[in-house]
Amino acid sequence: MALKKSQIYSSLWQSCDQLRGGMDASQYKDYVLTLLFMKYVSDKYTGTPGALIEVPKGVGFADMVALNGDKEIGDKINKIIGRLAEANDLRGVIDQAEFNDEGKLGSGKEMQDRLSKLVAIFDGLDFRANLAEGDDLLGGAYEYLMRHRDG
Repeated sequence: MALKKSQIYSSLWQSCDQLRGGMDASQYKDYVLTLLFMKYVSDKYTGTPGALIEVPKGVGFADMVALNGDKEIGDKINKIIGRLAEANDLRGVIDQAEFNDEGKLGSGKEMQDRLSKLVAIFDGLDFRANLAEGDDLLGGAYEYLMRHRDG
């Protein structure tokens, strides 16, 4: 069954809750939209030859999920996103959020827990059934975050 926008918006709000305290609310979207994009393209394009976005082996959202509790989760998420950006000529577009920033995400166990929970929120979404080309899920998510950026 296709995801409802209300399910996506609920996940976006939960992800913002995970980021509260470490950074300004206006910066949440950088992290949240990056993870949403990674989940969306992984669900939609992994294993699809000639797809709009190439998702190389080892660079999908499942690879981020596998980092749950990893001491180097922030650095490894950065590398996964960087490899997807490189493979699709998206450097400077999808790799803007710094997932290893202790000033924003905490250090040590705090960062591990925060990023593990953040990734788990998006893991609960399944975009494989959302195949309608005209449904701009990512655009809608961006608009939602912009409307609620002070929340």
